[in-house]
Amino acid sequence: MQRPLAILACLALALGCGDDAAAGPDGGIDGGQADGGPPPVDMYMLPDFGPPPTGCGLLGMAEPVEPGTDPGPAPDGWGELLGPGGPAVTFTEDQRLTQCASLDGGERDRDHHNTVLMLDGHLWLPWAHEGGVGGLSVFTFDDPCAPESVATVVEEDMRETHAAGVTTIDGRRWMVTTSLTGIMFWDVSDPSAPTMVTDMTLPEVTYPDSYARVVMSTFWQAPYVYVGSSSNGIFIVDAGDPENPELVATYVPDPTFRVGGVHAIGTLLAAFPTEGASTALLDISDPSAPRRIPGGSFKITDGELTPRGDPVIRASYFSHLSGDLAFYARHVIGGGLIIYDVSDLSFPRLVGSYESDHRFANGGYVFLKDEQAFVGLSGIGEVLDVSDPSAPELLGRVEMTGDLDTMVPIGNVIVASVDDDAVPGEASNVYPWDLAPDSDGPAVNMVIPRDGSERVALGARVGVTFDEPIDLASVFEGSFQLFELDGSGESVGGPLPGLYSGQEGAVNFAPAGPLKPATSYRLVVPAGGVIDASGNATTDAFEATFTTAPCE
Repeated sequence: MQRPLAILACLALALGCGDDAAAGPDGGIDGGQADGGPPPVDMYMLPDFGPPPTGCGLLGMAEPVEPGTDPGPAPDGWGELLGPGGPAVTFTEDQRLTQCASLDGGERDRDHHNTVLMLDGHLWLPWAHEGGVGGLSVFTFDDPCAPESVATVVEEDMRETHAAGVTTIDGRRWMVTTSLTGIMFWDVSDPSAPTMVTDMTLPEVTYPDSYARVVMSTFWQAPYVYVGSSSNGIFIVDAGDPENPELVATYVPDPTFRVGGVHAIGTLLAAFPTEGASTALLDISDPSAPRRIPGGSFKITDGELTPRGDPVIRASYFSHLSGDLAFYARHVIGGGLIIYDVSDLSFPRLVGSYESDHRFANGGYVFLKDEQAFVGLSGIGEVLDVSDPSAPELLGRVEMTGDLDTMVPIGNVIVASVDDDAVPGEASNVYPWDLAPDSDGPAVNMVIPRDGSERVALGARVGVTFDEPIDLASVFEGSFQLFELDGSGESVGGPLPGLYSGQEGAVNFAPAGPLKPATSYRLVVPAGGVIDASGNATTDAFEATFTTAPCE
């Protein structure tokens, strides 16, 4: 029998062989309908063309994936966390937004930090200077004001890492970070001994230019890693075998722009700018051949108009995608936040804007938790209430020595990081935010393919975003399930086998082979399965269905 990874590795080679002429405008991404025509601020949308593939050509290379033979494990059957979990401490009002701890990578740490994440009950800190010398540091974080070091591993060629995706392949847990010449794959199965296994060189990735031809971000949608590499565009790496990754394609947006953040959710790839104004929403029904979504390329504006009535184009440093909303950290002239509604991928629309009143505010990175945006703004960091995205409101502000670009919410605290001019040993500091420990479980707030989508490509992956960062150790076949349905809408057998991956609040599932044509499938995220950084499980089940494209 062909191994699932071998089948997944061939998907990109075959998806383009389907009957493109048979594909409808949905093709796995339901554009919806415009409501009354675009307002003036959307006049810079660019025309995009080309129907997505059906993936029918896959059936000539592999048999469709069959349902499992049993109902699958219980939602909480993923086992025990290896660490003590996230913050479990109550704070007083006097402690709110007052530094209570620092995170450091040891003697070789050059005090240049960018992000953190919770994984398997530990806090992971990938630290590195933009000019090299970095590593992975692991901490206990149940008492966030007294974190204890579990491990630190140094890599000379590691470069500053803005995002770190995670997957499990053949029983080994993997993480991807950035290097001076490409990307690094780490075996993180044992938190006490993370191991860098592969340093993959990518073409034209060079330093010392910090923005032109370096890796700005990664997104692991197993088996593929999407690499945002500024003027190089987007590298697509088949990492089904992280010890032997292969570059399968390079995509350069048209019109071109410097690609910063990339977010792969199901059959959607969102390419965001770094120090620029352009966004490209792409269909990755064929994971190695992104296609422009009609109407999905646009320039950012905040609603302000020139004297002639044209929209003022704004720059963004980095961005985030969650809950059908794209969040942009305003850059250069007036730091703050710009929010676009992308629920209709062919008709993205400005919904809200916020400009900080701090004179040194300048865009950094954005993270989301429970309808709050945590925005690094270089001179400061701000927490914004985005429950009404049309009217973001300031809730709190962090001031910290150095270039404060990153604010990551972990339970009821914030880990704020600077990537320049830090106080030695204080490039990442911990600040209490909410007084009580987080007790609310994560909830799905976006799914691709959309619920009710038709003519979805046979090689589609299924992805969701949650309303807060999650612990990816809890994502497995019991907590994230895709079922084949019969003609009456009932499940056929157990959940489909495949690969799980994700980062921050996003999770993706790649079936172990092509889906069946003209067949309905149901995604189920059951209650009591996926947990957040504090160990709270989902409280409400989430379901979505879609139907695949027919094949003649």
